Amino acid sequence: MKVAPVLTALKGRKSVAQTLIHTGQHYDANMSDVFFQQLGMPAPDVNLAVGSGTHAKQTAEIMIRLEPIVLERQPDMVLVYGDVNSTVATALVCAKLGVQIGHVEAGLRSFDRTMPEEINRLMTDQLADLLFTPSEDGDENLRREGIPAKKIFFVGNVMIDSLVRLLPLAKKTSTDGVPERYALVTLHRPANVDDSVTLKGILESLLEVNRDLAVVFPAHPRTRKRISDFGLDAGQLLLLDPLPYVDFLGLQSRATVVITDSGGIQEETTYLGIPCLTVRENTERPITVSMGTNVLVGRDRDKLRSELSRVLGSDPKRRTVPPLWDGHAGERIAEVLVERLSGVRAAI
Repeated sequence: MKVAPVLTALKGRKSVAQTLIHTGQHYDANMSDVFFQQLGMPAPDVNLAVGSGTHAKQTAEIMIRLEPIVLERQPDMVLVYGDVNSTVATALVCAKLGVQIGHVEAGLRSFDRTMPEEINRLMTDQLADLLFTPSEDGDENLRREGIPAKKIFFVGNVMIDSLVRLLPLAKKTSTDGVPERYALVTLHRPANVDDSVTLKGILESLLEVNRDLAVVFPAHPRTRKRISDFGLDAGQLLLLDPLPYVDFLGLQSRATVVITDSGGIQEETTYLGIPCLTVRENTERPITVSMGTNVLVGRDRDKLRSELSRVLGSDPKRRTVPPLWDGHAGERIAEVLVERLSGVRAAI
């Protein structure tokens, strides 16, 4: 969802040739292949096929498999996206080879270093040559960390670019088997799903929600495996397989409320005006709380219950769409890249 708008915006620019590399960190067909199809992206030029593993193993494998590709193709600029292991691994490889790095979605901070993603964000931003921020708090964070202002570009949110483009199609997707009113749930963060006591508590909270509002739960493979491994009861929750992007966006756009631990979904619900209850103590996207529809409920059942009552009542949280979340972030990034790469051979 983040790559597609930039890839499209650079397409046809004669001064820039692109190579698309898929690390294979996300390899489930419903969480990878179908995304390329629905987003109108070409098949990757290279698939590193790294697969799953511990953070150390996955990061190391990406570095080992990526380095010869970078050495062979000699790019002038490498773009990395978000905060996953692929992001920091690629940044490390390129920094050591002296290849310029552009970080799309730079500057986001949860200020919680127990989150692996926070470590990835901090390291990548220190190594990057161009930092493309989705919101103005990102600029502030980077300046505070000593990043020169000339490296920082406030461009808006590329996730919203993909949402704006595909929302009309998403609204036409089938609703067969889904109740008219429902809470849409996603959970995947290790802090929520890798501990049996924590996951049991969250599921019990969702079962309480289900008494008043049907719960639709497209379960991440990691989450479904943990539920099975721990012998937990999902009761009457409507568990679904992971959904393709457009299908999930359709569900999201119709939801009464979304309960999640995903950063991207906090952003999408803010744009859509859908109430969002985030099962985390903090967020790297505070603008979704200050301007958007997001409320942090942590693992506090009472807070989840009270916020849900507010959503279902007559006092929904008002929202404003943050600046530059307008569907044109990819184009702004492309303009910066074209200017920076003017006259050189290629971007990867």
